[in-house]
Amino acid sequence: MGKLQSKLKHSTYKYRPDGIIEERIQNKSSQEYSPAHVDTVSVVAALNSDLCVSGGKDKTVVAYNWKTGNVVKRFKGHEREITKFFSASRDRMVLMWDLHGSSQPRQQLSGHAMVVTGLAVSPDSSQLCTGSRDNTLLLWDVETGQCVERASVSRNLVTHLCWVPREPYILQSSEDKTIRLWDSRGLQVAHVFPTKQHIQTHCEASTDGHKCISCSSGFGGEGCEATLWDLRQTRNRICEYKGHFQTVASCVFLPRALALMPAIATSSHDSKVKIWNQDTGACLFTLSLDGSGPLTSLAVGDTTSLLCASFHRGIYLLTMDHSRGLQLGEVATF
Repeated sequence: MGKLQSKLKHSTYKYRPDGIIEERIQNKSSQEYSPAHVDTVSVVAALNSDLCVSGGKDKTVVAYNWKTGNVVKRFKGHEREITKFFSASRDRMVLMWDLHGSSQPRQQLSGHAMVVTGLAVSPDSSQLCTGSRDNTLLLWDVETGQCVERASVSRNLVTHLCWVPREPYILQSSEDKTIRLWDSRGLQVAHVFPTKQHIQTHCEASTDGHKCISCSSGFGGEGCEATLWDLRQTRNRICEYKGHFQTVASCVFLPRALALMPAIATSSHDSKVKIWNQDTGACLFTLSLDGSGPLTSLAVGDTTSLLCASFHRGIYLLTMDHSRGLQLGEVATF
């Protein structure tokens, strides 16, 4: 796949210890590959240090090598082993795909009455949990494709699901402004975190399973925050991260090798990606992706890279640089 060099304008903000924000406008060259999608990219997830999968409003799932700029496979139909992954859409179906097999889905799972908005695969890849705007969660046996558990909570419009590593628990964010922790053994609610003031758009568990983060909708700086929660004993709120001006759509824990400290990253409809000190809540760096439109999804690529999906410019490849303090910059779009 060919590549095109282009000059793009970026706004970056460096936060000094004395609280003064330094803004730098700089022109940087980045590689612009042929777009993976022809419309808004709704979600991106990393399969390994080379491959990612993405889904968009063009009803296409794409497997992409983000280091070479090549489409590995395009799945047309409507997260995850290296060879199998799942997608969901407004057609109320969940599809299982084989990265190394046919471009047609291996399996179709049908059971929800409305759009499917959340997917989470168990740590041993034997079970899949799905959530929907129909207020229900379904638990599936991946091998047989059979639904083994069903649970419903009134007004629980699911926005995202995440399986806690090495645990039988599933995190779930909702439009009812709550974060729920489900026990997959019987699919029962194990804990409900304190209700927030705005819709919870996304949730993510740390790799050690000790903490989780969620993020909020909002506008004009009202809401628009990410929240760190304790998953072990107290299950209380630990810290909040405020600084976005529109809905925060995605949040991820950053590997220590990526940030050199406990840190999280958020992406927002305000076209900004922010890096935060996980312990203090201080914003360490802000990258403004001008022309991207709302940012919809964020994923860790490898020990130096982030992948960020957008409305207008496809998927951004971002890299962390520590040569002059912690900085984040754009490398390519596809």
